Amino acid sequence: MIKQVLPRSCRGVRRGERLTNLKCARRGEPRYSAFTLIELIVVVGVIIILAGLVLSTAGYARKKSARARAETEIAAISAACENYKADNGIYIRGPAAAMTVGNTTIPVNATDVVNAKTSGNPNSPSFGNASLYLYTQLSGDSTGLQQPTNKSYFSFKPQMLILDTSGFVTALRDPFGNSYGYSTIQAGTQDATKGYNPTFDLWSTVGLTNDPPASGTDTITPQWIKNW
Repeated sequence: MIKQVLPRSCRGVRRGERLTNLKCARRGEPRYSAFTLIELIVVVGVIIILAGLVLSTAGYARKKSARARAETEIAAISAACENYKADNGIYIRGPAAAMTVGNTTIPVNATDVVNAKTSGNPNSPSFGNASLYLYTQLSGDSTGLQQPTNKSYFSFKPQMLILDTSGFVTALRDPFGNSYGYSTIQAGTQDATKGYNPTFDLWSTVGLTNDPPASGTDTITPQWIKNW
């Protein structure tokens, strides 16, 4: 019969008693350590909360950056419109006759159609037509292929343009992925109740697609980035 010799720290333990001291465990015996279910739930909950905070902060930062870029672009485009007016005596308005740019036909006086006080959907054809005409006059590109043939007042970066599947420019793109709004409706109709500026209105709906309310409190327009 082989007599088992316990470590010195374990001597004195009575036969039948459970060894709770790790030093008393048999040499080579596996030791197990695991999280309880409650601990796992707590850890997962903390991870979810932290992930939500990170995503929320990242989304806010992207939106803030997009707004800042839209403000800069609107200011730059407005300055280009002023240079155009200095050379031509009028702000960009038209076209006087239907104009085909790539796969898009811009109707007569397309810039007199959109009313910023009542129109807020940048996906509507009227937004795109007015925006495209603004592009042709400022860029000097009448083909939509980003190849100026006339005097250029503004050099549009690729991310500022919306292209169709054929590669033709269809509108000016704001940082939120939609068409910029451009209108000369007040100048065209001589009606001060339409639009905001007697010269031109230029704005970004910051991703919103709802029309401003006809009456009551307007919570849509104050969120836009605009030149009025």
